[in-house]
Amino acid sequence: MIKTPLSQFIKEKRKKAKMRQEDLSFAAGVGLRFVRELEQGKSTLRIDKINQVLNLFGHELGPIEVNRDEKGKSHLPRQAGRNTNRG
Repeated sequence: MIKTPLSQFIKEKRKKAKMRQEDLSFAAGVGLRFVRELEQGKSTLRIDKINQVLNLFGHELGPIEVNRDEKGKSHLPRQAGRNTNRG
């Protein structure tokens, strides 16, 4: 699994709140396995459960504008300081 901006965001918020993964899962009403998979960047997770976790930190999932090049290929906005090399 590849760390994603979402997984990093959740982990940073949890640590800033001085919560363990167990604490977060209990507070959000989701399973511990779900929290672990979310923080590891699993690509197939339920949106409603992700929002349960995000709501604890005052956030929710929403649409993000995607830039398209002249060939119609989509490009997600780059985040500052994020290394996109996978090599």
